[in-house]
Amino acid sequence: MDIKKFLSLLKRSEGPKLDFKQCINVENDSGRKELAKDICAIANSRGGRGYLIIGIEDKTKRILGVDKINFSEEKIQQIISSRIDPPIPVSLQILKYNNKNIAVINIYNSPQRPYQMRDNGAFYIRRGSTNDTMRKQEIISALQENLIIDVELCPIPHSDLNCIDDNIVRRYFLSQGIEITDDNKIELMENASIIYMDKNSGKYMATLGGLLVFSRVNNICVPHNMIKIVNKVNKNFKSVVVIQGDLLSMMDKAEETVKEIINVKSYPVEAVNEGIREAIVYRDYSDFSRGIEVVLGYNSMVVTSPGILINRRNANFYNYLNRNMWIYEKIIALDTKERSVNISSGFNRMRKKFKNKGKVKFINSMKNYNFKVIYPGIKNFK
Repeated sequence: MDIKKFLSLLKRSEGPKLDFKQCINVENDSGRKELAKDICAIANSRGGRGYLIIGIEDKTKRILGVDKINFSEEKIQQIISSRIDPPIPVSLQILKYNNKNIAVINIYNSPQRPYQMRDNGAFYIRRGSTNDTMRKQEIISALQENLIIDVELCPIPHSDLNCIDDNIVRRYFLSQGIEITDDNKIELMENASIIYMDKNSGKYMATLGGLLVFSRVNNICVPHNMIKIVNKVNKNFKSVVVIQGDLLSMMDKAEETVKEIINVKSYPVEAVNEGIREAIVYRDYSDFSRGIEVVLGYNSMVVTSPGILINRRNANFYNYLNRNMWIYEKIIALDTKERSVNISSGFNRMRKKFKNKGKVKFINSMKNYNFKVIYPGIKNFK
């Protein structure tokens, strides 16, 4: 880092990837613990390289400098490797500014996240300018992003072979050119990770993905797999509709319901249904606390999905990590309407359908750990 970069950081407020410290004390255990916690939280936060800048009064940004530098890069590396798992890649720089020494700890982005404190097992993250423990969904999401676990293939307790619908399984394998029989059915489902044998009990359980795609009664084991549609625009229809079942049937039922509720010919209903399809395919199914919610109102239509989308925004479109690829492949194979083949370009199509009629907004919320698509309401279409 050069002085120019340092001065640009000095103008910024503290945040997920930037922290200012007046001093650090690595001579006692509490100081070493606090330093490790700060570095862990910055490293677990999204946004590329992070910086811990020492010798700055964090409230006023007054440059105090570090009078006696009693730590080295080697010392910091030792603290990190003994207190954080896996060790975080960092480097130490000493900058000279206005005859004062400023210590900068560079915290590099790495595919090893999430990082965990060894002493208490906690995963820390930055929320604004403060450290906080990561929520379960944030830990799972970080693990998924770095290909350490695949939630779709996790077996679900209390499930069994009776949960799986043979007709859906048969349709899927026929789409792959495989004829299913009583003799090969179990082996095919196990190889495809639809089911899993528990070696301790010798019994089969369905995987999460197996239940979501191949079970019409999966709400018994995964009640969070639901779409709640709130109707605020059609007095002749139910105010709340809850849809459950296998994902493809839920997609069909949700589309039919939205079309019935939004009884305005000029309104681009297909754009809302496209948002629901995005939510079904890309929601975070490791979040067992809530489902997908669709609120249909006069001023706005809102589709809310658990989990954030990790995206890189280009000029006219979003690219994002394809969460739930196992599920996505099965839906493409089963959906004879081919609605999900080009789902990655769905955001562009949504925008175009509302051209000259209003703006479609996409909101990623780390605070609420959800993703929203907000459409114009029906008031401009009557």
